[in-house]
Amino acid sequence: MSDFNVVTLGQFIIDKQVEFPYAKGELSRLLRDIGIAAKIISREVNKAGLTQILGEHGSTNVQGEDVKKLDIIGNEMFIWALSKGGEVCVMASEENDDIVPLEGTYSKNGKYVICIDPLDGSSNIDVNVSIGTIFSIYHRVSEPGTDPTINDVLQAGNKLVAAGYVVYGTSTMLVYSTGKGVNGFTLDPSIGEFCLSHPDIKTPADGKIYSINEGNAAEFPEGIKNYLNWVKETDKATSRPYSARYIGSMIADFHRNLLKGGVFIYPPTAKSPNGKLRLMFECIPMSFIAEQAGGKSTTSKERILDIEPSELHQRVPIIMGSPNMVDKVLEFMK
Repeated sequence: MSDFNVVTLGQFIIDKQVEFPYAKGELSRLLRDIGIAAKIISREVNKAGLTQILGEHGSTNVQGEDVKKLDIIGNEMFIWALSKGGEVCVMASEENDDIVPLEGTYSKNGKYVICIDPLDGSSNIDVNVSIGTIFSIYHRVSEPGTDPTINDVLQAGNKLVAAGYVVYGTSTMLVYSTGKGVNGFTLDPSIGEFCLSHPDIKTPADGKIYSINEGNAAEFPEGIKNYLNWVKETDKATSRPYSARYIGSMIADFHRNLLKGGVFIYPPTAKSPNGKLRLMFECIPMSFIAEQAGGKSTTSKERILDIEPSELHQRVPIIMGSPNMVDKVLEFMK
């Protein structure tokens, strides 16, 4: 493809502004701010082994997980980028116990709220496995100019303005949606720009990949155990057995299944009866992308995007991916 035909993220955002006739450019600027932060994090991730920023930071986050040095760098980078822009009044991060009101010059008047997982899959950083950033954007519910509150953040996914993720892998790719389909942009290091590489992503209705940590199988609900037995049976009519693909970075597993067709399952277990993944930071934004691409996402009992959050670090089980595959899992859960 000729470089003259390349569409950058900035150009794409400007072109799409016509779809929001009442917008004044704040969302466009916010998405560009996220892109800038992602470029810097990508640079740090790619040279991590050379700059002594691999390994543990020596602290734990609110979930009791060991914090990596790059977790801290990613979190601070987004706080800096979003404070400078002024479009966001408050940020919630997986790395912070509470909400983070932003201190930029114009932040108190910011119209938007952002929830972010700065580095999803960070336990894989030290072994050079794909990791990523996940974000979701809401309109604030408090009055501009006032101090933001937790109510600005605790909103159901059906109120999202936009959501997306960045994968730091063999290439760095940003995927996002504003509720009008899903588009993907790959970072071209030669020009320092995200360029449109995957327009109008549609996930296949069916697939042959299932992604689940079967090391916990003894603790799974009976319906999930029965489904796992079913996918391993030989049946040419349904292309079984399916292929098991589980990286341990949700963002990487989801991205592969989004493009190729598959189902991602993180069910409740005896140790985590409410599930393990975070509703606000992982499940809501990824479910939004899945649905916008034609997929489905559920706890097995309700649509993820219809859950009314009750706490910042709430956890839920999730079944997400190609619609026919999600429906099949649900058959076994009845």
